[in-house]
Amino acid sequence: MQLGLAAWGLREESLESQLAMAKKLGVDLLEFSIANYSKDLQLDATCAELDAVKEAFKKYGIRLECGCTGNDFGGDDPTDQIEKVKKVVDIAAYLGIKYLRIFASFCSDKLIIGEKFLSMCNALKTVNDYAKTKNVTLCVETHGGVSAVGNGAIVHTCSPSTRVDYMKEIVKTGVSINYDPANLSAVGVASVTAFYEIFKDYIPYVHLKDFFDVEGGVVPSYCGRGRLNYDEVMAVLKDYDGPALIEYELPGDVEDGMRKSLDFLRKYL
Repeated sequence: MQLGLAAWGLREESLESQLAMAKKLGVDLLEFSIANYSKDLQLDATCAELDAVKEAFKKYGIRLECGCTGNDFGGDDPTDQIEKVKKVVDIAAYLGIKYLRIFASFCSDKLIIGEKFLSMCNALKTVNDYAKTKNVTLCVETHGGVSAVGNGAIVHTCSPSTRVDYMKEIVKTGVSINYDPANLSAVGVASVTAFYEIFKDYIPYVHLKDFFDVEGGVVPSYCGRGRLNYDEVMAVLKDYDGPALIEYELPGDVEDGMRKSLDFLRKYL
């Protein structure tokens, strides 16, 4: 297991700050976000800007192997989303990124059925076929739909990527999986470890975080302070040797949350 920092909680930090934090916390992996948030590197980045990213990672001794973007193939016409992901793949390939985390759809599993499900899978196959020509591995995150309900709470609902039966069809498109057990727990998956066992041959990429329960929903937290049974999770991951990126989601105290997560996880390693 190769510990590192995931991008979402770092969305308000500059790249320099993200890299310095990774160095300070003693990890050498950082997930680089592309066109997923307003402060990210965008699709129109120049070669000079891309070269500056490579130099920054090199300066801090952080490996530039993991990337991510935001997309949703659950719409009526996913053409624009396909073109976006292809452009992100081009950027990832230029940077030497090996794994690119993407999404299938945030829409409810009750809505992505029939022709919509086929359309989503066709979109995934299209972008995966393209990514293979660039030596980039696409990893679909196990992620439901998310909505805020007040008092800081959020509610996660099932999407195609959090259901075993749907995921069995999704991996037929050739994509790999970004396994996020906390997201699976948040949507009510009965056994997140059973999910891993079913799909472990498709999982080269892992996100680790936690949620704790509050009235009306859950609140993001650091690893070990929440609903996830980490004894069970780390037991099934004992032979996993790929990236395991801490996705502490709250930007306000992200360094503290990352540190607490790393301290907790290192007890298992």
